[in-house]
Amino acid sequence: MERGIVRMKRKTPLLIAMLSLLPVPALAHPHIFIDAKFEVVAAPDGSISELRNLWSFDEVFSSSVLMDYDKAGDQTLTASELKAVGKTVRDSLAQYGYYTNVTSNGKAIPMAKPDAIQADYKDGSLTLTFSLKPEQKTFLKGTTIFGIYDKTLYTAVDFATDNDMTLSGTASGRCKSKVVRPNPKEVMAENQAALTSMFFSDPKGTDYSLLVATRLEVQC
Repeated sequence: MERGIVRMKRKTPLLIAMLSLLPVPALAHPHIFIDAKFEVVAAPDGSISELRNLWSFDEVFSSSVLMDYDKAGDQTLTASELKAVGKTVRDSLAQYGYYTNVTSNGKAIPMAKPDAIQADYKDGSLTLTFSLKPEQKTFLKGTTIFGIYDKTLYTAVDFATDNDMTLSGTASGRCKSKVVRPNPKEVMAENQAALTSMFFSDPKGTDYSLLVATRLEVQC
């Protein structure tokens, strides 16, 4: 979906940018900002039951979405308009894994498409709520790392406190978890040569986003 549907085809440059459909140079500055909350829910058998996400967008992006979807011009979004926002994000972010990156003992774990993405607009802020599940049953065994980030760096995903990345569920008691917040300056200093090589081999994006992303590490 290059430009969304109907009215959105002409009026959603920020939404399309968020969905990573615009080329963005590596190490670009973010233009969209998300305050996020993330919860890993462990099933009774020790597998990953679901990954719960709550994204709150900055005022500039939120106002752009309001302008594009508010057909009545009454500065609010109806249930049907919010549903359209959620559907656009659900369809467009699928190929980017919903900015959700999970590895189990170094192996990438693909996520299935969520049943739906719930959108809401209150006090000038757009929020999206959705849950993801692994495509195949995945157990929390060994080291499992969860990161929520945009590889193009166009969208910045921030977790204000360590309590915004959590592990829960009946089987979570047998595991230890910690939030890791890399220092960008240290990452740049330690990986400058490698990052330069990555940029020239793939100027549309590098592993820099992975290196600096806040992540939840779970040991079971």
